[in-house]
Amino acid sequence: MLAAIILAAGDSTRMGEPKALLLDSDGRPFVARLVRTFAEAQVQDIIIVTGRQHDAIVGAVVADGPPVTPRFVTNPRPSLGQLFSLRVGLDAAEVADVDGVLVTPVDIPMFQSSTIRELARVWEQRRPPIARPAVGDRHGHPVLFDRAAFDALRCAPLDLGARGVVHAWSDRLVNVQVSDEGCLMDIDTPADYAAIVGRTLGPP
Repeated sequence: MLAAIILAAGDSTRMGEPKALLLDSDGRPFVARLVRTFAEAQVQDIIIVTGRQHDAIVGAVVADGPPVTPRFVTNPRPSLGQLFSLRVGLDAAEVADVDGVLVTPVDIPMFQSSTIRELARVWEQRRPPIARPAVGDRHGHPVLFDRAAFDALRCAPLDLGARGVVHAWSDRLVNVQVSDEGCLMDIDTPADYAAIVGRTLGPP
C-alpha cells in the first residue's frame, strides 16, 4: 500500500503567508487541492505534516469536504526543515505498515492524479527504491520512496534533506516520464504565485 505525505510545516518566509492556505485558481487551498489529487489517484492514506499553522490547515481541509479524510501530524520542530517533517510523516506512515510513500511539499500543488497513477504503476512493476516524475530531463514531485529507502531517510543529514538520499541512490532511481508540467511547478514566492496560479497576495 502507498501512503501520501504532504509537507506543510514550513513558515513560508519567502511567500509571506502560509503556502498551504494559498488559493488555487478555483479558490481551493493548496493543501486541500493536494488531498483531492491524491484521493483521485486512489491513495487512501494521506498524511499532512503541519507546524505552527496546524489549526488553520486542519480547518481549511475540513471545510473543503475532502473525499478522503487525511491524518494530521504536527512537526514539533519545523525549523529543522523538510527532512525532519518527512521523518514525522514516516512515523505516521509506518504505523499503517505501508510499502511506500509519495512525498510532496505543499508548494508544489499543481500535479495531476494521472502522474501519481503512473508513478504507482511503475513502482508496482519494478519496485525501485525511489521513483519520481520527469518531463524530459527535468524531474518533479511527488517523489515515491519505497520502504527500502526509509532507513536512509531517517539517517540522512538534516541539512542535505531528502536530496542527499536521492543522490546516493541515483543508480537505482527511476525517472518516470510524464507530460504533466504541474509536477515541476514550485510556488515559492509571490511572483511564482502570480505567474503560475494567476492570483496575487492581499495586503499584509
